[in-house]
Amino acid sequence: MKLSALLKGIVTQSAFEDVEIERVTDKSEEITKNSLFICIDGNRCDGHSLASEAIKKGAAAVITQRDLKIEKQIIVNDTRKAFSRIAAAFYGNPANNLKLIGVTGTNGKTSTSFFIKEILNSLSVKCGIIGTVKNDCGEGEEESVLTTPEPMELQRLLKESVESSCEYCVMEVSSQALSQSRVDGLHFTAGILTNITPEHLDYHGDMESYINAKLSLFKMTDKAIINIDDDTVRTVAERIECPVFTVSAVSDRADYTAKNIVCDENGTEYLFVGMDCIERVKIPIPGSFTVYNSLCAISALINLGFSVRDAASAAKQISPVKGRAEKVDIPRDFTVMIDYAHTPDGLENILNCIKSFAKGRVITVFGCGGDRDRTKRPVMGKVAGRLSDIAIVTSDNPRTENPLLIINDILGGMEKTQARLAVIENRRQAIEFALKKARTGDVVLLAGKGHEDYQIIGTEKIHFDEREIVKDFFKA
Repeated sequence: MKLSALLKGIVTQSAFEDVEIERVTDKSEEITKNSLFICIDGNRCDGHSLASEAIKKGAAAVITQRDLKIEKQIIVNDTRKAFSRIAAAFYGNPANNLKLIGVTGTNGKTSTSFFIKEILNSLSVKCGIIGTVKNDCGEGEEESVLTTPEPMELQRLLKESVESSCEYCVMEVSSQALSQSRVDGLHFTAGILTNITPEHLDYHGDMESYINAKLSLFKMTDKAIINIDDDTVRTVAERIECPVFTVSAVSDRADYTAKNIVCDENGTEYLFVGMDCIERVKIPIPGSFTVYNSLCAISALINLGFSVRDAASAAKQISPVKGRAEKVDIPRDFTVMIDYAHTPDGLENILNCIKSFAKGRVITVFGCGGDRDRTKRPVMGKVAGRLSDIAIVTSDNPRTENPLLIINDILGGMEKTQARLAVIENRRQAIEFALKKARTGDVVLLAGKGHEDYQIIGTEKIHFDEREIVKDFFKA
């Protein structure tokens, strides 16, 4: 593709030779002859320092954000925004042929996205999905690396959606992706804001920056669906720049509400009450969070022209999402659940859900990730200590941090909480300890890993699937 075609609509501050481009990348190791190299100033490396090397490797041009005094440079105002638009052009602007639904929020993005995809597919409307657990855009499932992929990967998936005759594509849109302009240039038919609680403050710096990143999705969206039962969402609702439709499980002031809610370990049921519509909704997934996630999903679909009756009927067939309130089949009379809860709000939600149906004790196995926001560690400890009968603090993905130091941060929040406490650094041993302790009617929650089938220790990713560990325990 000609360089001029890739740069169409992008303001450049320098002239350039209109050469043929065969590859676009921001990674120096991927540079080949006739590549276009994008200089991104990242957390670990500034790509501008690699521009000269890129040209030596055969790059036909480099996109920069400042004058590097080198040949073949093309200066733009913002290389991240330029990268997203160049990637879209490289793949033929596939989003122009799709109806995009974006889902953002601290928790609930994955489940809400899955609900939308499954409901649409049940209604014979083909929908791709891009998110934390997997990417599936019509050509089969792919393992997901980032919640919202980087520009070239994202545009490839959107093109795959078009080529697979998808009408819709629903995608999780993370705060990092928004702040890094990975979705710049895209237009969303509908956007959903599930909730906002403290998370990723190690990256964003403060809550206001985090909130602003989330809200930026709605500058590129036709309609917003927001959960006004969330305190922060309610306070920032007026800052959303597109038409807003609200959901609630407690307030009649919302556009769409859930009434007569019934939750047990087998699922969730409620009466969906909206503008000129009432319908019974039943979903085979437990938890109050399922009420909110499905409320958001169904409300978005109503605003896209689907009937509440069709959406509610399809919702009965929704499959449990891997690692989200997932029950593990075991040969015992207690329950084992796996959940991705890795934030204080997420952990509190799943524990409250379990306490609503548990006939016995709640036994929680959890930890916190290394090289991530330390401030949430004691808060998660306090939540687990308050809502569990037995809390087993262990390792999650310690990365390059000392696991015992992470555990010590967690324990700082567990003083004066009611739970019996155990500390077992080795996560496999912690899980086995919990299973040995469990008795009739108990619920064992394995929190934090969810869909992940690995642990990151140091810089190495090691296979670690909690389902296999539970299965092996009972085999033994």
